[in-house]
Amino acid sequence: MKPKKITIAIDGFSSTGKSTIAKQLAKQLNYLYVDTGAMYRAVTLYAIQLNYVNQDKLEKDALIKSLDEINLTFKYNEKLSFSEMYLNGKNVEQEIRTIELSKLVSKVSAISEVRKKLVEQQQKMGEDKGVVMDGRDIGTVVFPDAELKLFMTASPEKRATRRYKELLEKGHDVSYADVLENVQQRDYLDSTREDSPLIKADDAIEFDNSDMGLKEQFERIYQLVLIKRNG
Repeated sequence: MKPKKITIAIDGFSSTGKSTIAKQLAKQLNYLYVDTGAMYRAVTLYAIQLNYVNQDKLEKDALIKSLDEINLTFKYNEKLSFSEMYLNGKNVEQEIRTIELSKLVSKVSAISEVRKKLVEQQQKMGEDKGVVMDGRDIGTVVFPDAELKLFMTASPEKRATRRYKELLEKGHDVSYADVLENVQQRDYLDSTREDSPLIKADDAIEFDNSDMGLKEQFERIYQLVLIKRNG
């Protein structure tokens, strides 16, 4: 008998490696992977391009009115073995990963109309199960009935170190202090926003990977997946 398809919801703080583990699981299981953070980042990029948002302002009404002009798609890159984010037909995978954009994404993702539009898209992507989705509200809002819910956490310092190294490897000119400040600021904004704040679902398994390597983390989480899939 074939194992049943399940929905895997991975939530948690920024830079806890949610996307890394989600990609690994999706590849192992041959499931669809959806990086919801990339979707919010792409909307933020769109807002930046139209000068709706910067450090000092947010033209919320203007952005809401233009939401129907935003077309988000994921396209699989065989060379990289993961799906990249496209905004209105253009690959924006690199543009949405900058520290400058990271400083603004929590502002945009706090807008209820933005969340409503993206949650609808996310639910449609996962309606046939066989999906691994990571973000801030997957287990609480997008898929409250997901068979497996994980809540990833790690100390702010560990997360900032990981993010800092990742940005340097991609050629971004950043300081560790800026990255740590961004991590802490996003924690606060994500946890205190009115609409779908970052909280651990009651039935989610908390997973602290502060002192855990990628191999150990994957093996432990994959065992949880097998239990749910075969149960």
